[in-house]
Amino acid sequence: MTTCYLIGIGMGNPETLTLGAMRRIRESGLLIGARRMLEAFPEHPGQKEALIRAEDIAAAVRAFDGTVSVLLSGDPGFYSGAAKLYDLLDGVRVETVPGISSVNYFCAKLHTSWQDVKLVSVHGRAANAVGEIQSHEKTFLLTGNTCTAGDLCRLLTEAGLGHVTVHVGERLSYEDERITSGTAEELADRTFDNLAVVLAENPRPMGWNQGAPCLWDDQLIRGKTPMTKETVRTLAVARLGITPESTLWDVGAGTGSVSAACAMAAWKGRVFAVEKEPEALDLIARNREALGLWNLQVVPGEAPAVLADLPKPDAVFIGGSSGSMDGIFRVALEKNPQVRICLTAVSLESLTDGLNCMKTFDLQNVDVTQISAAQAKTLGRYHMMMGQNPVYILSGEGQP
Repeated sequence: MTTCYLIGIGMGNPETLTLGAMRRIRESGLLIGARRMLEAFPEHPGQKEALIRAEDIAAAVRAFDGTVSVLLSGDPGFYSGAAKLYDLLDGVRVETVPGISSVNYFCAKLHTSWQDVKLVSVHGRAANAVGEIQSHEKTFLLTGNTCTAGDLCRLLTEAGLGHVTVHVGERLSYEDERITSGTAEELADRTFDNLAVVLAENPRPMGWNQGAPCLWDDQLIRGKTPMTKETVRTLAVARLGITPESTLWDVGAGTGSVSAACAMAAWKGRVFAVEKEPEALDLIARNREALGLWNLQVVPGEAPAVLADLPKPDAVFIGGSSGSMDGIFRVALEKNPQVRICLTAVSLESLTDGLNCMKTFDLQNVDVTQISAAQAKTLGRYHMMMGQNPVYILSGEGQP
């Protein structure tokens, strides 16, 4: 039976090979790997085949009568082609030889541990890199053509995370190795190799581990702009069915109280607070800054016109529509036919408009709740209950 070693060769420099890996390579009659990997073994007497596709590698292994070593960069268990080869090499005796991965090599260079690092790859795959960094104290990323280290620093800066410390490693283990450190804002205009690695350190990561987030009124900067009160806000946010990765719109955001609560719940996602009044826009920005909600983006303008350029929402909260509720529903459902919509209404007219829209657009699982709350106010040595206006909360969801 053919024996195939799947060998993690570290960063590519032979000095990062383990002794066990080197011994198995010497025993092999055939070496398979990317051309740059094979070039690290110019004196190996066996055959060499420069292959990358898993199917081609598996075919070459099966066709060879002897021992084969497949050279894999870093460690076979860390974003490696080994995972696909396991299935393709069924019936072949396979032994995996671990190597030094870029994450443990880079963290060693930075004199930091990596057992608490969030591991992410944007090399040939989609990932919400900003969301991971904003929600973890330490994040390690493999970058690529579609998201370089420079691109990542620019995205972080645009998201309000320019203060995050970023370490970029290029050509690790080679003579021209380069490690660059600075804030995301400082590195945003720099050019880095496409295959660089990044360790981002965020001193104030977002997160929520205790169920639905609570955001009390006294935590918010108020002003004269109308605000959805905490009792109504808590129920409305719950009705939106938010997950940590959700994308949300808050249309007619006012002070941004609902936007802020949604941003706490969608701590890996994004929230877009749409508002047309300058004073309200300023309040949203100030609350975003005060609460450190860098996944909250302020969108100036009037709905539904400004909604066309926003990404597809998982949920939409309508705090104010200025008579354009029909248009807001239409754009949201065009973007995502299964979107969940929640709105609050104080006037009977707004209640009627909301119900009519849910019927017109055939929303499912429609729920209407009226909530009347009272809060205590201190008057001398007494506490008097002060009633708030009754509010209607409407919610429903689209369908495929």
